[in-house]
Amino acid sequence: MSSEEISGFLTSRRARISPEQAGVPVFAGNRRVPGLRREEVAHLAGVSTDYYSKLERGNTRGASLEVLDAIARALQLDDTEREHLMNLVEITASPQRRKSRPKSRTVVAPETQAVLDAITVPALVQNARLDFVAVNRLGAALYGLHYPVKSGPLFNAARFQFLDSRAQDFFIDFERAKRNAVALLHQAAGRDPFDEELIRLVGQLSTQSPEFRALWASHDVIRYQRGIKRYRHPDVGDLAFGYESFNLTTEPGLTMLVYTIEPHSPTAGRMTLLGAWAQTPVTAYSTDADPAMHAAPDGPSRSPFLQEDR
Repeated sequence: MSSEEISGFLTSRRARISPEQAGVPVFAGNRRVPGLRREEVAHLAGVSTDYYSKLERGNTRGASLEVLDAIARALQLDDTEREHLMNLVEITASPQRRKSRPKSRTVVAPETQAVLDAITVPALVQNARLDFVAVNRLGAALYGLHYPVKSGPLFNAARFQFLDSRAQDFFIDFERAKRNAVALLHQAAGRDPFDEELIRLVGQLSTQSPEFRALWASHDVIRYQRGIKRYRHPDVGDLAFGYESFNLTTEPGLTMLVYTIEPHSPTAGRMTLLGAWAQTPVTAYSTDADPAMHAAPDGPSRSPFLQEDR
């Protein structure tokens, strides 16, 4: 897997850079490839064309950090992409060491849940597969999930985005949300390609969603970051949040996302209403069938409108 990932990643990064962007002279005649040629990348990195071609085929044996840094500069990789390349090379060089990594976490410590519950805006904890491992009450109300998160199969953001018909209405920035989800999964696969649950998730999404397959082939990677999230909630309407992400040092592999709300904004009023409803005990949908086949009840549901994955 890693050799193919390295090949696909380097090829995709090379294809996106024009000779003009790289400062490479362009001569008359048709170019048969998009972006840079292999020999142009090799020249920029200060290595032979044969050596770079071997690397792009996934053969990284003996590649030094200096050479990889030079290639990263030639391909104008950002910090996240460079880290991804180094992860892929490390896995290829020492797969047994990486196979011993612990499984991705699916629960949080009580202390972490207590922190979530003390936060007065929507907040949640995700693992690298984009499973929602824990939520606070407002986070559960926003996404329509059980509070607290039940044991068993977890709600997965990527599976919802690509396989549930309701996602298109929920995410105002739907295309960007899907691209970001795939890029996060790609980064996770670079760190731990032996995560069996991640392999199954990517396999399911690739089989059932042509759009996911196309985005996966782009080999884009990102890290969790800060930004804006916009939703169209079926009960209270349009919502806009800022958000910050925090890696949990006490629980490696988990990331906390905290959504911020502008005071006195329409979102603040709507979340006050949604939060009041969230105090009422609810009965969640419970089925093994496709969640997209189940419509929410008429009027304000005060119940989960997103089905936890089964």
